[in-house]
Amino acid sequence: MARYVFGIDLGGTTAKIGLLTEGGEKVDFWEVPTRTENNGEFILADVADAIRAKMNERGIDDSEVIGAGIGVPGAVNVDGLCYQAVNLGWENLNVVNELHSKLKLPVKAGNDANVAALGEAWKGGGRGYQNMLLVTLGTGVGGGIINEGKILAGSKGSGGEIGHIHLEDEEPDACGCGNHGCFEQYASATGAVRLAKRILAATDEDSALRHIDNFQCKDVFDEAKKGDKVALQIAEKYGYYLGKGIAITASVVNPEIIVLGGGVSRAGEMLFDLLKPSFEKYVFPGCKDVKFALAKLGNDAGVYGAAKMLLY
Repeated sequence: MARYVFGIDLGGTTAKIGLLTEGGEKVDFWEVPTRTENNGEFILADVADAIRAKMNERGIDDSEVIGAGIGVPGAVNVDGLCYQAVNLGWENLNVVNELHSKLKLPVKAGNDANVAALGEAWKGGGRGYQNMLLVTLGTGVGGGIINEGKILAGSKGSGGEIGHIHLEDEEPDACGCGNHGCFEQYASATGAVRLAKRILAATDEDSALRHIDNFQCKDVFDEAKKGDKVALQIAEKYGYYLGKGIAITASVVNPEIIVLGGGVSRAGEMLFDLLKPSFEKYVFPGCKDVKFALAKLGNDAGVYGAAKMLLY
């Protein structure tokens, strides 16, 4: 008898839902809107209805379904309690209990970044490895730690928040978390632009970046690849912080492989060349022998990872 599992990646706008086999083969992926009104009270009911509709459409019986996993944009503890998901309007909601009561199938829940890491470890850039660190480089810096094939979530689901590792004592600007000198202030996409503006302001040297209105992180790396001297200087500074932040994390969790994802990772293999000097300088020697790879699943990582939680 075929065995299926559902994976749900819950965001502030849509919930991505996947129907997969227990071997991880994609059967059907689709989305439903996330209704956040009334503190998100309809979200889990809508997800349950969508899954039930898909089961009816495909003639899938409850006995053929292992369960449903869900990644949530907030801290989730081992019992499924979401302390807060600001984008959804949730506070102290037990996601596992609520979704199970509506779906009548086994449910597991986790933080969305951690769940995405599990997806990459299962079917993406970290496939074949049991100990992996995912570093997501987007508007912020996120992380997910996979230890012996499972998510390392911590006591309250906040494990892997590597974006708030402290890197600089003299940083005058505050991070979104309220602290100063956080990893994501330098290694996120917005951090790269911030570094670029500081370096451009400190030199009179011409750069193509000066002629691009509201340049973005991608422009920095594109111009660096073309040989723009100032862009290269910015990229090297970015790589310094990226390597240092990853080195600190790797010295704690000792991964076999480090996978880079998020929008900045589109810069490609160049990132590895940029980060390795400072990574090798700061990492504990016993953690230096590690592989680097790019994420492969893109926006589907959370769906795969949510499904994988049911297969531990």
